[in-house]
Amino acid sequence: MAGTEAFPDLGKHCQLSDCNQLDFLPFKCDGCEKVFCVEHRSYKSHECSNSDHNSRKVLVCETCSMSMEIPLNRKGGEDENVLILEKHRKSGDCDAKKKKKPTCGVRRCKEILTFSNTSACKSCDVKFCLKHRFQSDHACKSHNSPTVAAAAGGGGGARPFLVALASRMGKDCTKKTGGSSSSASTPSTSVKAY
Repeated sequence: MAGTEAFPDLGKHCQLSDCNQLDFLPFKCDGCEKVFCVEHRSYKSHECSNSDHNSRKVLVCETCSMSMEIPLNRKGGEDENVLILEKHRKSGDCDAKKKKKPTCGVRRCKEILTFSNTSACKSCDVKFCLKHRFQSDHACKSHNSPTVAAAAGGGGGARPFLVALASRMGKDCTKKTGGSSSSASTPSTSVKAY
């Protein structure tokens, strides 16, 4: 009988043979369908015989590093694993070239490029790791400072900032381009202060 005298249906006893504690908030194991207290609710604590009923098992091909899921109704014994790998190799999807992961374009950098650490240089169109993403860090072939002709002709109007920067190279941005021929050191003011 579970519960108290006033509420006989309240709570359940832990079904672990050594425990049998009355718990008012019992846990039902989704593997073995038994009821347990808070201390024995995990698969490991009550040594559940069906703990891997929801787990996904995967085989990894040593040739191409492709992973294949083992169906849930199979146990994944050694013979079944060999059959699944043989079927994969015969399917034509197994290619040793797929195993090589892309690396940084700098000569001795071995950083593997992923979606979060890859940067493509806009000048040389080569992919680099974040450490070598700047032109000065990867000895970019087009590392020279842009000229007006190169910036205007190379981008087709796609890089207006570089065109403006190249057109101002060697000029002082504080000087006025049109109007009077007075020097920049003597400002022209209309009001004099005494």
